[in-house]
Amino acid sequence: MMTKVAVILSGSGFLDGAEIQESVITMLALDKAGADYQCLAPDMEQMHVVNHLTGEVSEGEQRNVLVEAARIARTQIIDIAEANPNEFDAVIFPGGYGAAKNLSNFAVKGAESTVQQDVLQFARTFAAAGKPMGYVCIAPAMIPHIYGADAKLTIGSDPDTASAITEMGGIHVSCPVADFVVDEERKIVSTPAYMLNVRISEAAEGIEKLVNKVLEMVDGK
Repeated sequence: MMTKVAVILSGSGFLDGAEIQESVITMLALDKAGADYQCLAPDMEQMHVVNHLTGEVSEGEQRNVLVEAARIARTQIIDIAEANPNEFDAVIFPGGYGAAKNLSNFAVKGAESTVQQDVLQFARTFAAAGKPMGYVCIAPAMIPHIYGADAKLTIGSDPDTASAITEMGGIHVSCPVADFVVDEERKIVSTPAYMLNVRISEAAEGIEKLVNKVLEMVDGK
């Protein structure tokens, strides 16, 4: 039976949603590896909307995370609250500020952050079942909330973000873009991608390795 992976998106566009390149690379790597995937996103309003041309917040504008994420998923997406975790073998969270603004409020609250309830419930079901999950870019900041203390992860080498994760109970490991960090006990894989100032090919190398490692864990390797 084909491995099926849930890809959790947080909108569309790295400043206020899912990082588009990281999301597409993830889906492409899954497809190339022969895995099936389904995009999911919470049906909720974004924290705010950012003009990606200027980098400025568009005051008074609102967008829906699920509706925006459908742009990346080519409409093939469902509300995470309606998804059945038992239908999936693994989960991957691409990055983008949406992971820290919409899926969680880490961008605002840091170590005092929380994870959006539907996302948290879905992810904790996988953690409890011992199914593998991959986290890209800033998405690993959610790991301490999902797994509790002492989970091993990386967001690259940013000292302030790493410090906040340590304060939350996570164990941060510095990591270059082409590599990934594995918590074997909890079956967590993380890679920095665009947390570092890199080229798309460099981000792709780490993400592809993460995808392949997650799929290996599904097969018990």
